[in-house]
Formats: sequence, structure tokens, C-alpha cells
Amino acid sequence: MSEKSKRQKELASSWKDIKPLRQMIDELPSFETSMTFGDTFTVDIKNISKADEQQIKDAALSLRSWRKGPFQIGNLFIDTEWKSFIKYNLLRPHFNLSGKKAADIGCNNGYYLFKMLEDSPKKLVGFDPTPLFWCQFDFINRLAKTDIVYELLGVEDLADYGEKFDVIFCLGVLYHRSDPIECLKSLKSALEKNGELFLDTFMIDGDEDIVLSPKKSYSKISNVYFIPTVNALKNWCERAGFKEFELLAVKPTDTNEQRKTEWILGQSLEDFLDPKDNSKTIEGYPAPKRAYVKVKV
Repeated sequence: MSEKSKRQKELASSWKDIKPLRQMIDELPSFETSMTFGDTFTVDIKNISKADEQQIKDAALSLRSWRKGPFQIGNLFIDTEWKSFIKYNLLRPHFNLSGKKAADIGCNNGYYLFKMLEDSPKKLVGFDPTPLFWCQFDFINRLAKTDIVYELLGVEDLADYGEKFDVIFCLGVLYHRSDPIECLKSLKSALEKNGELFLDTFMIDGDEDIVLSPKKSYSKISNVYFIPTVNALKNWCERAGFKEFELLAVKPTDTNEQRKTEWILGQSLEDFLDPKDNSKTIEGYPAPKRAYVKVKV
């Protein structure tokens, strides 16, 4: 763990909304467990009592909102907002992590990292600056008992991180950055020679080299700054120094993939779209569609 991440975790652990979550995680019993790598990442627990099951459920509910998943923890199914296996299965044929160092930037609760364990990577590191997601990861990992490293850091910390990776995943992050080319340069700085970056981002249709820049929000998300055409995205990657731009897929986001469940607080995709025309966001922009690409150093 980096020193900056360690300091960030120590600071976050003192916050009034995070401190009780850390205590709940620390108080979880120790079990004999095993992992199963299906669409639902599963931690099987042996010889668990009803009281322990309730303690796990209470902790998981306290950790809402659960965005990425789903997870099965013993008999508890965490039906997350996103069916994240849809994205993972789309990307899965295009990478091989065996014996490699891989990082997930904006890893949320680590769902993709847990899934990547099946490939026998050399090392897995997740980066995300959100304390709640770190708590969710530690909740799962206390039971799964993996060697995944979770850094409470963002993409802007990569250049000074001091370690490089063979493969980096940066999924659903780029449109949150006010300087997407600088973000791509930070990602490139953390890749080994011949390293690969897997990227997904909102996109708009068209052959022109243009971007949509939402006025105040996009799909009720205020920190969405630039939504490019595929050609504009390619230009960004080239300006950042990447090569071999490969478009893997273009996929609209639908309410099968992202929807409200009891495991999230607040709204989800159906609330972000125009109720009279779901081809548009509530603001009148084209509804969410994502481009999935692979680029190399």
C-alpha cells in the first residue's frame, strides 16, 4: 500500500459516517471460506450460524449503496444496481491476465478485481478514492481472503505511484474527468512497455471528430464533462500517446443492466431517462451508450 493511500485510509476511518462501518467490518467473525467465479462472485461459507448470517446481512445493508456486482456471501445475495458481469463478459475475450500485474482504476467495490482472480494474475491493485467503496471491498475481502491491494487513490495519483502494470482497466471514469486527455496520459504513465489499457466511456453517434459537453448534467450526473464520438475518442488516445486503437464494442445501457434494487439508496437509470422517450436522457441528450476500446503503449 502506498503511504498516501495509508494516510487517506487513516483519515477516512475517523469520519463519523465511515468509523462505524470500519468497526462493523472489524467485528465480523472469521470463517472457513472458498470462492466461486460465476457471473455472481460467490464466497461460500462453511458452518455458519443464523446469528452470524444476520450479522453479515446487517453489515452489508449498512454499506449501501451497492453499485457493482452482484455478490453472493454465504446465503446472502447482494443484488447490486449494476449487473456488472455484462460488461465483464463483453471484455473477457480480449484480455489475458495470467502472470501479469493488473490494475482497475475507479474499481468501486472491487467486483472486477475479484473476478480477475480466476485468471491467476501476478498482482491485482484497485484504485478508488471513495471511502464507502473501500469499506465494501474490505467487507467482501475479509471473507474472501484475497491478496488484492486496494488503494484509496484516484487516476491522478498514478504518475507518482511508483509501480507500473501490464494491463489497466479504466471503466466508467473518463467522462467524469474535466481533462480527459490528461487522464489518459496518467493512465499511460502507469503502463509497462507494450502494456494494454481497456477503456469504456459514454459516447455519441457520428463520424465527426466532436464531443457533447452537457450544460449542467447528463443523465442527472453533474460531473460528466465530455462525451465523444468514437473518432474523437481515438483522437484523444492518440494525443495521449497510445497506439493500436481497437474498438471492441458499442453498447447502449439499458434497464436490464442498470436498475434500482433494495441494495441501493436513491435513483437509477429509469429515473435518469425521459419518461416519454427513453432514447433520451431527462435533459434531452442521447441516452447512455458506451464505447469499449483497447489501446496499447
